Amino acid sequence: MAGDGRSCKKEKTLKFLLLTAAVGISVGVASIFIQQWFNMDNPLRMCVNTVDADYKISATLELYVNNEKVEIPANIGNNENCRHSLYTLTNDGTIHAEWKEEYPFEIGHFLWTWTQYHEGGFPKTDMDDSKSKIFVNGNEAKEYIHARLVDGYHYRAEFFTKTYDKSQEHDFAPPQ
Repeated sequence: MAGDGRSCKKEKTLKFLLLTAAVGISVGVASIFIQQWFNMDNPLRMCVNTVDADYKISATLELYVNNEKVEIPANIGNNENCRHSLYTLTNDGTIHAEWKEEYPFEIGHFLWTWTQYHEGGFPKTDMDDSKSKIFVNGNEAKEYIHARLVDGYHYRAEFFTKTYDKSQEHDFAPPQ
């Protein structure tokens, strides 16, 4: 009789585990389809290869991290299978944006695209937002990374890492 109780418990446990796995897989698959459905018209997640893009702009970005110029790589948001709505073609800092209609693209959207769709990405989470700044045509943007991309504008992003020590910039030696 003792053996029957153990096999019954094992059978119930196995049924419970199989049911839990089936529910978990179903929820995961449903979640993927729901996310795709909600992002069907999100220009930050869609490929524009097959979209009639009537809205096209380009702007330039200079990027500095800890006072050192950083090259913005070519082909951010752009590969053989998909061109996202924000992308670069060259490493000269030109950002291209396109979509079906006018969309309020921001510098932060470009940095997110860089992180999501380009190996290595931009380490925005390592940056100290209280010390970092964005300049639009030479003027500091109050909106910071939410500064809108405008056709033909020039942007300069100055980021400082959370571990950056500004005292390294100064030479404390006495004058000669």
